[in-house]
Amino acid sequence: MTWVLANLGLIWARTLDHVVLSLPPIVLCFVVAVPLGWLARRYRLSRGIILTGAGLLYAVPSLPLIFVLPAVIGTSLLSPVNVIIALTLYGIALMVRVVSDGLDSVDADVRQSASAMGYSTWSRFWQVELPLAGPVLLAGMRVVAVSTVSLVTVGAVIGVQSLGSLFTDGFQRGIQAEIIAGLVATVGLALLFDGALVLAGRVLMPWTRRITAAKPSAPVEVSAA
Repeated sequence: MTWVLANLGLIWARTLDHVVLSLPPIVLCFVVAVPLGWLARRYRLSRGIILTGAGLLYAVPSLPLIFVLPAVIGTSLLSPVNVIIALTLYGIALMVRVVSDGLDSVDADVRQSASAMGYSTWSRFWQVELPLAGPVLLAGMRVVAVSTVSLVTVGAVIGVQSLGSLFTDGFQRGIQAEIIAGLVATVGLALLFDGALVLAGRVLMPWTRRITAAKPSAPVEVSAA
């Protein structure tokens, strides 16, 4: 506790570094995964290629990927860009299948009704299919957010500052309080991101609350005395 109180400024600085590294991958993976998931759902040939590629990508270990990226994109090994790109790729690998499955969950009768009302393919996607698939996409984004916050710590191994730096520095110097502080701060940040996504889902998808409230409760059986 003494170490924590004496180093609150350091913990706050590493937390801000962690947020800066976490937010871009979460946003970018969603932006890229939505059109890829749409292609995977709409075309049978592309579905196998995209989903298989995403599965193989997610199987690549994070640390070797971060080491390989500088040779591919021309950045320095210590550049935070490597971590951001690697985590974006992992997020895309997770979200592509979620987007595809979410769009698949939209009832075919709903699509036909929207087309009969004059919706074009794109307007039907943006105004009907994507909103209805929203709860599934939100669930996937919550997983991506938590896993991204966790994986950011790996960058500390190559010198990219984050809460993971408290782990590596604490191990090297034998300061257990520093390691625990990094762990608690990482878990707390992951919970904060998750809560923010839940709140955003309630704001952006208010109809999900109405649907939940409208569901009838299970009947209560009363046995005769």
